[in-house]
Amino acid sequence: MKRSSLNLGILAGVCLIGPTAAWAGQAPGAAFDPDIPVSHRDRVYSADQFSNTVSVTDPVDNKLVGVIRLGDPQPGNFSPLYKGQVLVHGMGFSPDHKTIAVVSIGSNSVTFIDTATNAVKHTTYVGRSPHEAFFTPDGNEVWVTVRGEDYVAVLDGQNFAEKSRIKVPAGPGMQIFSPDGKYGYVCSSFNPEAVVITVADHQIVGHVRQDSPFCPNIAATPDGKQVWMTLKDTGRTMVFDAQQPFSVLKSIDTGPITNHVNFARNAGGTFAYVTVGGLNEVKVFRTDDFSQVATIPVGKLPHAVWPSGDGSRVYVGLENADGIAAIDTATNKLIATSQIGQAPQAITYVPNAVPEGDGTQGLQPLELAGRATHLVLSPVTGGKAEGNADNAPTSVSLFDQGLTQIFQASATGLQPKMPYVLALSSEPNGKGRLEVIASFMTNPAGSAIVNTVGPIRQIVQGEGQMPRRYLAIAEGSPDKPGPVVQVQLK
Repeated sequence: MKRSSLNLGILAGVCLIGPTAAWAGQAPGAAFDPDIPVSHRDRVYSADQFSNTVSVTDPVDNKLVGVIRLGDPQPGNFSPLYKGQVLVHGMGFSPDHKTIAVVSIGSNSVTFIDTATNAVKHTTYVGRSPHEAFFTPDGNEVWVTVRGEDYVAVLDGQNFAEKSRIKVPAGPGMQIFSPDGKYGYVCSSFNPEAVVITVADHQIVGHVRQDSPFCPNIAATPDGKQVWMTLKDTGRTMVFDAQQPFSVLKSIDTGPITNHVNFARNAGGTFAYVTVGGLNEVKVFRTDDFSQVATIPVGKLPHAVWPSGDGSRVYVGLENADGIAAIDTATNKLIATSQIGQAPQAITYVPNAVPEGDGTQGLQPLELAGRATHLVLSPVTGGKAEGNADNAPTSVSLFDQGLTQIFQASATGLQPKMPYVLALSSEPNGKGRLEVIASFMTNPAGSAIVNTVGPIRQIVQGEGQMPRRYLAIAEGSPDKPGPVVQVQLK
């Protein structure tokens, strides 16, 4: 992409719009890029992990336009002859806004989709468990972090074939680029080390020590001065200098299940929006002095976050609510929530994704992809659950897959680095016999994401002739469960 010619084209359009436009480029672009006001030509895309769909939302009225089906839900994707994608998870887009790149971690793929027609243009298969993919600012390459191995796969930006690999610390979590296209920043999900790579020659030129190993997300400020990365295992967010020597500038305690970070620029400055899943909120920080300026309740298990093309809104994927939340950045208030597919992971906001037409070509209705049951678990005090659904520490989603559901719990309020079991109890207070359905270990923040599969909705709601059971979390191991510490609220 020749940034100068692109800017002139956009500027011409901005001048026609009038005084609503401002010079304050939004991530992942540069600060000197003009804002692009929200319009019906824009789209918000979400990668829906358990329905294997990409949801497409119109940001003007915050309504789902339809979904792109990349695969089937369970049990259809269990077949040895299955050809669809599994665990649709990561997402990036091209500098010309004509292509989105969608990563499916279960089928080791990157699917390239035309934004104007919603048609799949190509699918590239890479190494084990890729996590995120993003185009370089010039559009010449697509970098894919292959988290199940120890390299970044470099794809050609035109034909999407893999052309080289960049060896990095094992478990690369995500990559993002400096707005000028000079550096690629790659954090790790398995090792406490992020690296900085020159885009021109793929050489590692910097190392940044992470406070802990599990970094799922990284973002660069539009002014090219800072890089922010989240640490999901310890509930922290780190900031380092985007330029050599890449020194750490700040480490912030943001809360359990700290997921993603991104930025919005407006008249007040540049602000970092951090999703904190365990608290079901977004925390907002200034990038000049790192002070926290807002806390925004948004819904169950906020995960991905992305700004609109003018920074007037920030969009948040709600993993345990199957929704996208829209935040007004001038007031830092939630203004809308729209329904999408199951368990959104990554989202992107693509301005002018649909240059003409209604953009519905190739889209399908939500149907089964939007079906889920939502529950909460609260602490046990005096033999019964205390609290209410709004402040319960553990949220649960049962994502419909036909007769069974994928169970996902965002568990918090537990002791750090301790073993627990998720179980079914015959009594609502957890005193009855426990039937263990999953075991897990909490992270240093006393939280965990717990998954299992089964006809759990039917069991916990007592459907048909099935005797009702109640979800509970107990200390200990499957062979020796201990005291129950959280139980299902009715």
